[in-house]
Amino acid sequence: MTTIHNLSFPRMGARRELKFALESYWKGESSRDALQALGARLRQQHWADQAGLDWVPVGDFSFYDQVLDMSFTLGHLPERVQGFHGDALDNYFRVARGRSAHAEAHQGCCGGVAAGEMTKWFDTNYHYIVPEFTAGTTFKLDASRLLAQLAEAQAQGVMPKPVIIGPVTYLALGKAKDDSDKLALLERLLPVYAELLGTLAAHGVQWVQIDEPILVTELDADWQHAFTTAYHQLKACPVKLLLATYFGQLQDNAYLAANLPVAGLHVDAVNDPGGVLPLLGLLPAHKVLSLGVINGRNIWKTDLNAVLDWLEPLAERLGDRLWLAPSCSLLHVPVDLAQEQQLDAEVRSWLAFALQKLDELKILARALRQGRAAVAAELAANHAALQARRASLRVNNPAVRAAVAAITADMGRRQSPYARRAAKQAALLRLPLYPTTTIGSFPQTAEIRQARSAFKAGRIDPAAYQAAMRAEIERSVRAQEELGLDVLVHGEAERNDMVEYFGEQLAGYAFSQFGWVQSYGSRCVKPPILFGDISRPRAMTVAWTRFAQSLTDKPMKGMLTGPVTLLNWSFVRDDQPRADTCRQLALAIRAEVLDLEQARVRVIQIDEAALREGLPLRRAQWRQYLDWAVQAFRIAANGVDDETQVHTHMCYSEFNDIMAAIAEMDADVITIETSRSDMELLAAFEHFSYPNQIGPGVYDIHSPNIPAAQHMIALIKKAAERVPAERLWVNPDCGLKTRQWAEVIPALTHMVAAAKALRAHAS
Repeated sequence: MTTIHNLSFPRMGARRELKFALESYWKGESSRDALQALGARLRQQHWADQAGLDWVPVGDFSFYDQVLDMSFTLGHLPERVQGFHGDALDNYFRVARGRSAHAEAHQGCCGGVAAGEMTKWFDTNYHYIVPEFTAGTTFKLDASRLLAQLAEAQAQGVMPKPVIIGPVTYLALGKAKDDSDKLALLERLLPVYAELLGTLAAHGVQWVQIDEPILVTELDADWQHAFTTAYHQLKACPVKLLLATYFGQLQDNAYLAANLPVAGLHVDAVNDPGGVLPLLGLLPAHKVLSLGVINGRNIWKTDLNAVLDWLEPLAERLGDRLWLAPSCSLLHVPVDLAQEQQLDAEVRSWLAFALQKLDELKILARALRQGRAAVAAELAANHAALQARRASLRVNNPAVRAAVAAITADMGRRQSPYARRAAKQAALLRLPLYPTTTIGSFPQTAEIRQARSAFKAGRIDPAAYQAAMRAEIERSVRAQEELGLDVLVHGEAERNDMVEYFGEQLAGYAFSQFGWVQSYGSRCVKPPILFGDISRPRAMTVAWTRFAQSLTDKPMKGMLTGPVTLLNWSFVRDDQPRADTCRQLALAIRAEVLDLEQARVRVIQIDEAALREGLPLRRAQWRQYLDWAVQAFRIAANGVDDETQVHTHMCYSEFNDIMAAIAEMDADVITIETSRSDMELLAAFEHFSYPNQIGPGVYDIHSPNIPAAQHMIALIKKAAERVPAERLWVNPDCGLKTRQWAEVIPALTHMVAAAKALRAHAS
């Protein structure tokens, strides 16, 4: 009998209930009890949503981040918050975002600290809080959160499968804050894991899902040995362990994973269907094999008949040792397609969100248990939807394909080398040393959101909406002039999201109403659905940028999202190579760049925040991805004159190891996140001479804390040790849309003061 289970469920709620509760609590508008009660209601609903599964995940709910949850379970708090007043939730939010609630009782003595560093969770757009290690790091079990959720689940009558991050992945995801070896901490860490597993067993747990996704990456001998050490020490624990990998292929780690002393192994059969049969030859005869056969990362319907074609022989061979699940956590997809009553009906018929993916899982299980005839109607409906998608004339556009085929190498080259361009740009723009700018967006106020909502609902006409947005743009421009910034932005008041805004204006995209996915903390994004060939029917940003430039004599940046980020932050079609889709996007953005230049916009920023996110998890596959990703950026950016200064922006990933590829993009200026990592990124320049200009972010916009000018000066001085001062810019590390004006104005005031102090010192 095939067993079905889920690795993890989205935690924000179908209507983002958790987001709004968190933000209300942080503002001091609601109580801790109200937040905790909302969390309990969501957990209860999510377990009910997973009824019909044989095992249901417990512990996957989080108030901010699952890695941070694991840090607290292990008693592993950064030194800067140890011993602070308040309860565990206060310290939890201090690590996550720099402070707890706005009006917390201990605000004066210990309310604000440096927030934990964030980076991308493998190759997803989810951000986790990076564990911090030193040689003196110790661990002490605090299972209270997990046990409380377990008791709730047991009271609800579900079959609980607690979910934890495995010890080797936990160490691998963290960062040593000194020169110590992270692996040396394994000996201290394993007894705490053993204690946790024993505690769960004592509370009636039979199976524990222990996530070790680091197994799909390249591991040297020391890290492979760490797995052997860890799981041989944990094999005596009185629970069954399901070791879960996902996001990639085991490859050279297959033998290691198959032979670890655990009761079961979960693998991502969507990413590695060819690896399943070889794995069967390595797997001991007693071990459960869980196959991730439903794509947990994308929203297209599964070809159920095709999956059954290769599953049926496996089910006959494995019997009750076969488990089925989504490929990974469903954290990365929206909750419920049934809410989408306004989504294009044809596109909607091709999709499956989290709840629908679990329905697909149940259909597969019934087919394997009772035969395909038991689900004949469901399989026929699935087949019809897939055939309709393949035949749809909206998916394939011959003109777009001809344009991609006509791309030449010259389209990816600037007219002159950087040094010659830089001289022309300097003469035109006349910027001071350490020029100041922002990354593009300013606060999305309640007034902006209300105007956008009223316009979409038809309560105000286009003229009224345009007037409201123009007023907000003027507000942003005047504020920047008063602050004394050197290169201005229009503030992006008209944009709901840096990807969705462009997708709404490109042919080949569709949009959900409730397709929200957590990015970090309370921050959610609603990725557009890229279902067909991409083209740009008309200019997308020119009118707004031209209006903003008319308000000031200072240079105004045109703000665009780059093709790689549009690709990686969309739900992308799965019927052609991603590289082909990216080239289509590049041509669309190139047309917009040329229109901006024609409108006399001389500074154009093409954000590629997600460039590194798309990297394959194995270095051996990086070059192929970087070749087409860099090519796409260059196609988008390089049709302009030498005098036009091209910027790009990247954030919240580790970029040191792809700095050469970033240099190949040949942007005149790159702005990049470095503030949370204390300019750690700049260590890359000890061995690599970055040829163009760079703006290392000098303050963390994801925290409400307002940095001092002296702190920013110190960061830029650190940067100037590796990058010549004449090539340094001063800017925040990301856009300001999620912040409030009351935070933005003093922070930017300090930033401009820092730049002026640096100039005075240089003179």
